[in-house]
Amino acid sequence: MTAASIDAATLKTIRKARKLGRPRLARLAGMTERQIARLEGACGAPGGISWDAVARIATALPVPPGTLTGDLPVAESDLSPAAEKSFSCCG
Repeated sequence: MTAASIDAATLKTIRKARKLGRPRLARLAGMTERQIARLEGACGAPGGISWDAVARIATALPVPPGTLTGDLPVAESDLSPAAEKSFSCCG
């Protein structure tokens, strides 16, 4: 399986539009803050990432994985704050 590549500027733009800090996105995606920073190009050149990690970040944001890899254009809906998910036992 080949590694994927995330577009650093797109990731950062969507993360900020969603009003998520790196620590929160890292927690939601099951990654470290340093890994998110590296993918955004803050800690040197971004490197390869597994497709599983792309999927976890995409789920956390939520956007299609192809948007993060540059295979799909960034949609207007990708740049609006995500609605907070509320989990309730009672509906």
